Amino acid sequence: MPKKILFIVACLCTHFMISQEKDSLSFKNGIDNPSILTTHHFGIFSSRISTNFKYNPPKKTTFSINTVSGNNFHPFVEAYFPRDPEVRQQLSDLIWYDRSFSFVDQETTPADYMNIVIDAVIKEFRIGLNIPVAKNHELAINLRSYLITKGTYPFSLFTSDETIEWVHSNIAGGEDPYGRRYYGLNQVNFEYFDRNGNTLKLENNDFFIGGIELSHFYYPTLSINESKNIFINFGSHLGINTSKFNNSLDVGISANAIKTFRLKNNYEFNVAVGTNLLRKNLINFKEVIDLGNNKYLATLESNLEITKYTSRGNFNAFGINYQIQSRYNRKEEADYYTLIGKWQEINGGWQHGVTTLYKAQSNWSFIYTYGTPKLQFSIYIKQDFLVNNAPDFQTGAGLKLPILN
Repeated sequence: MPKKILFIVACLCTHFMISQEKDSLSFKNGIDNPSILTTHHFGIFSSRISTNFKYNPPKKTTFSINTVSGNNFHPFVEAYFPRDPEVRQQLSDLIWYDRSFSFVDQETTPADYMNIVIDAVIKEFRIGLNIPVAKNHELAINLRSYLITKGTYPFSLFTSDETIEWVHSNIAGGEDPYGRRYYGLNQVNFEYFDRNGNTLKLENNDFFIGGIELSHFYYPTLSINESKNIFINFGSHLGINTSKFNNSLDVGISANAIKTFRLKNNYEFNVAVGTNLLRKNLINFKEVIDLGNNKYLATLESNLEITKYTSRGNFNAFGINYQIQSRYNRKEEADYYTLIGKWQEINGGWQHGVTTLYKAQSNWSFIYTYGTPKLQFSIYIKQDFLVNNAPDFQTGAGLKLPILN
């Protein structure tokens, strides 16, 4: 009789442990990344869209806080955009660094003009709430703010000029390839004169609220959720930009899909793709800086993540994210613009402040996340392998906490 009782107890305990393990595995909600948007010196003034790779709305209202540090650097460069169609045609027959345009006045040589210099470590601070509002619906509210800094130690250990130039000198890139040492390390030089005659200028320790963002996500219930472990969501987005340089309203839409593979030994593999489209400056509340004459920013993103659950039901996840965003300025202008900069003094990259506005912005993020049913903590690094320096290198961390049922 005692043996039978012990057998029954053992079976009940085993069943309880298995059910507990299943419950513990269920709290991870797809690929739940921190905010990995770049600290692009134009992008920070707009309500760019964070890709959502979750399966479902969160079961509880979730509070999140994110901090980001990115090193942005573009040497001073000037650009002329001739208005005369014949001049444009003549210039378009030449490669950009062989073009010559001598501006006299707007009557003799009509042209638009801009100049830009960017040298700063930009810090982003973002807080948010993700609220389940119905079975398949979620509301996200985010407030973003920024601090402009010199990037000195120890506050910018990995994104300071000194760290980046040490890597260039000792590992890859060569000595001072873009002129940071030429202009001086650890300083702020952030000024942009747009083609409408407006100036955007920021100083060391300038702080501003970038804006508030509202997003609604719909997670349809589909047969492939169970049969194929494929999950889809759609988002609509509204952003109110509050900085004095871009006091405006943005709107956008997004679509995302994630495929999950359940593996042996408590491993899980997720593959996700997403895309979004933002209409910048749908409404301007006052005169704004020209932050790119493309009205739309389109983004395509993919993510791979491998997850290992612990015996206690917590998890460790490693992810690789690739993101590419459409250009800020209209591509056709690159056929005829003329650039002026210190190309002899700078060892490459003197033109980037203008040329990168006409190229798609791409980056890779490497993300680690540790999660329990009570919290989720993430850290990541972001690298620009195409060297657009906007930013050159970025780090970030995020914390998420369920706070309300």
